[in-house]
Amino acid sequence: MTPPTIGRLRVDGATLHYEVRGEGPLLLLIPGGTGGAASFDDVADDLAADRTVVSYDPRGLSRSPLDDPEAPQHVARHADDALRLLDLLSPEAPARVAGCSSGGIVALHLLATRPERVERVVAHEPPVVEVLPDAAEHRAMLARVQDTFRREGLMPAAAVFAAGLRPSGAAPTVTPATPATPATPPAPPTAGLTPRAAARVERTMADMPYFLGRIVPGFMAYTPDVERLAALSDRLVLAGGADSHGELPHRCAAFLAERLGAEFVRFPGGHTGLSTHPAEFGELLRKLLGG
Repeated sequence: MTPPTIGRLRVDGATLHYEVRGEGPLLLLIPGGTGGAASFDDVADDLAADRTVVSYDPRGLSRSPLDDPEAPQHVARHADDALRLLDLLSPEAPARVAGCSSGGIVALHLLATRPERVERVVAHEPPVVEVLPDAAEHRAMLARVQDTFRREGLMPAAAVFAAGLRPSGAAPTVTPATPATPATPPAPPTAGLTPRAAARVERTMADMPYFLGRIVPGFMAYTPDVERLAALSDRLVLAGGADSHGELPHRCAAFLAERLGAEFVRFPGGHTGLSTHPAEFGELLRKLLGG
């Protein structure tokens, strides 16, 4: 792995940590969940063989602190952060963009609002539940997640959230009881990991309250501009995991692709295929992004 060049970008209300590899036309990688820039570590070097690859920690996550830790989070603000990175690193030319999960929602908004800055977008399982015909059921599930978070803490809320993402009728995942109190996440499983991997796990666990309490409610209430995206569908690839058919984020991506008349591609693995199948995931992403 080639060490990236590290940068810091001051934006409205936050300071972004970003990483740059390679040279040539710009590819911006927008992470989802609590992954941050590190979620692309296993694919970034290969993608940077013939382009400049930029990954970053979204505001409020990991190494991108907020000025106000209690500030509400909105897709439009996160998309503006992505735009600031494009303006900094590719001011003269539009870029290609790939986003996973909540990062895919950011990529969709960026394409819809600033299409002159975006040449092509690949969005892997963006959970845009508001496009679904049964959106009301998922709104109720998300309300239960937040209510559980307030009353019982992080881990019970995470269990409700995970159950809400599974296909309808799927059996719940049984996990052993833990002596930790409901509001206290278990210690991160870092034993045996390299220092770099252990640091990534620790950051992921530390970011879970922010992700579940701020990103999930703000992002999964987002309604994409379907009419605008339909007019730009030739620049958009929506994707889902080969192993996540029926899960909520996969359903959202497939349904939106059908409504837009956009390309829908299945990637290896499930919702976290970037982590479980990095070589195959990166190879297909490279193909879809083109030269």
